[in-house]
Amino acid sequence: MTSRGRVLRKGRRDSNMGDSFHEQLTEDGAFLRAERRLDTELVDKIILQLNRIYPQMLSDKEATKFRKLDVPTRVRLGELLTHLQAKGEEACREFYRALHLHVEDVYYSLPTRLRLRGPLFFISCFSVAVGLALVYYLGEAKVTGGSGALGMAALGLKRKASEVLVWYTEESFKK
Repeated sequence: MTSRGRVLRKGRRDSNMGDSFHEQLTEDGAFLRAERRLDTELVDKIILQLNRIYPQMLSDKEATKFRKLDVPTRVRLGELLTHLQAKGEEACREFYRALHLHVEDVYYSLPTRLRLRGPLFFISCFSVAVGLALVYYLGEAKVTGGSGALGMAALGLKRKASEVLVWYTEESFKK
């Protein structure tokens, strides 16, 4: 196995979404180049952070090249992203860290971040709403046997939620 294969595999394990940071940067690149909130000042902050903290990823000479004001910001950003992808997984990861630190609203607007939050957020909110509706309905209706069904519903839940539903079921049987 090559060292590049090990780096990609490690990156996939560390990444929240299953993709390596290198793959995420490839997917997010077009969005970042078009993003108006990434102005010259913010791009310079990201470049300086990468240069100061990780000079092995972005040397002084490279940082100076990416900070030239006579080159449009979008072009400099595109060249920076290409450079970081060529440096490897760790450089891509550190770019995301710098982006998160300096431009949090852009970071959370990235296509790879939105993909992560979309369906899971909806499903979790919907599940909580359905669970609360069931507790309310079964508590108010006082349907015989309803609390047993509620106790069975606790089987697939996390420990704390399960304990609450089982306690609620036991309380209704005591009455």
